[in-house]
Amino acid sequence: MVVAILALQGAFVEHEKMLDRLGVEYFEIRKKEDLKKEFDALILPGGESTVMGKLLSELELMEPLRERIQSGMPVFGTCAGMILLAEEIEGESPYMGTMHIRVKRNAYGRQLGSFYTEEKVKGIGIIPMTFIRAPYIERAMEKTEVLAKVNGRIIAAKQGTQLVTAFHPELDEDTGMHEYFLKMIKCHQPERSED
Repeated sequence: MVVAILALQGAFVEHEKMLDRLGVEYFEIRKKEDLKKEFDALILPGGESTVMGKLLSELELMEPLRERIQSGMPVFGTCAGMILLAEEIEGESPYMGTMHIRVKRNAYGRQLGSFYTEEKVKGIGIIPMTFIRAPYIERAMEKTEVLAKVNGRIIAAKQGTQLVTAFHPELDEDTGMHEYFLKMIKCHQPERSED
């Protein structure tokens, strides 16, 4: 199993450290040539979604990655990564638009711009959650399963092979969200022959 991590901007190193802890092979995507390497899944980290979206387009990464996601390649978007995947974003045009969710950017305002809590995630249990100028999901549309809410707001969801969180699981010690994603990848991988 090889996971590609978008490394244009944001918290990609923290995801790498998490995969190191879990013994998973990974590499960084920084340019179009990196897409020639074989990988089974993709992580879109937290950061600044407008900057990431601009760079994805400029580096000609947006369409090839969108096509792979639409073809069923597992993807995990955290915070800005969730915004990149959203089909609808309040007040702006979507980026990849592959996941049937409507997202509100910087939804918690300045006072609650960053906060920590613990909440239950469906299929995992109670885990720590660090939010940094976080978005949340205003609406989960058809075929999207809500995995967690905080104060009535949707902050984690899954649709097919796409997983998103409004929080940053890579910033806490708990490996639950990443393990959940790895199980999704394993379920999606075809049996490889032992040649």
